[in-house]
Amino acid sequence: MTSKELSHGIVRAVLILTAIALLLFFLYQIATVIVYCIVAIVFSLLLYPLVLFLRRRLKFRNTLAVVTSLILVLLVISGIVLLFVPLIVSQGENLSLLDIQSLEKNYSQLLNNITTYLNSYNIDLQQLVKNSKLTSFSNFEFIPNFLNSIASTIGNIGMGLASVLFISFFLLKERTSFSVAFKKVLPENQKEKVLNSIEKINEMLSKYFLGLLLQLFIILVLYFIVFLIFGVDNALIIALLCAVFNIVPYVGPLIATFVAGILIMTNSIGTGADFSTETLPTTIYVLIGMFVVQLIDNNVSSPLIFSKSTNSHPLEIFLVILISGILFGITGMIIAVPFYTSLKVIGKEFLPDNRIIKALTKNF
Repeated sequence: MTSKELSHGIVRAVLILTAIALLLFFLYQIATVIVYCIVAIVFSLLLYPLVLFLRRRLKFRNTLAVVTSLILVLLVISGIVLLFVPLIVSQGENLSLLDIQSLEKNYSQLLNNITTYLNSYNIDLQQLVKNSKLTSFSNFEFIPNFLNSIASTIGNIGMGLASVLFISFFLLKERTSFSVAFKKVLPENQKEKVLNSIEKINEMLSKYFLGLLLQLFIILVLYFIVFLIFGVDNALIIALLCAVFNIVPYVGPLIATFVAGILIMTNSIGTGADFSTETLPTTIYVLIGMFVVQLIDNNVSSPLIFSKSTNSHPLEIFLVILISGILFGITGMIIAVPFYTSLKVIGKEFLPDNRIIKALTKNF
């Protein structure tokens, strides 16, 4: 190899690496748009059966079926908002979630009550907190940042919803056109496998996300029943908040339990209830009830729902989520199952004779 060829190779490698870096930077800059597109794709997958029903059963034209489906979804969302938002707002005010100073005061009082209770058993909470370096939790520094993050997220919901609906409309309306255009760019020798993979992925992901919604609804109802049994104030908003945390597998329920305990105890401060004889026992009973709900979810509802929707063994799902969480954090845990399911479908289609693929996809 001459020096000229070597220099050309180095220049080419540098240009390729630069192009890759610029592409990654560009994708990072438009990450929000990518998220909107992904959500729109999932949304269109969930909505497509309704569009088909309107077209085949009621003989709607394609555009009218898509518009009607989106309007029905908007009506459902509006109904949920009109039904729950006034209640959530009023209960949120009772919880002092909208009043940082009041929440901080109740939280500080709760810490004092817990400290006094533990001191009666010769347990120094302040020393434990100091040793574990959790001072930010004791001086309430994390709450404003957390709420600001939530407020910022809520502020983007309107724009995000409009974008998702707009993209979903064209994905549903031009589904056939997109399909034809996509088929034209596929190589002839791989076209059938790619199309079969996409069809199977669409089917399985639709089942998965519908199953996820069903799981969250079941958890919401069970949490709500537990809170009502033990007379927890603001049962609906706490149950709703805890159910949302369950979107994150395994870690979410732990966060939900912690948040529920804090909210229940801080909310009881304003009622004047005695900490050691009323607040603490009630909180413990509620947390035990939440633990029972998680046992039901982990051993009954989740295996039944997700095993059927993804055709994967529960242990297999657990390992995939665990590995994704270690590698990519919370985001990895959320997207682990749909991504892994898609990879299995692709592997089944393109590498059907591979022993590992055979073992993993024997139920497909």
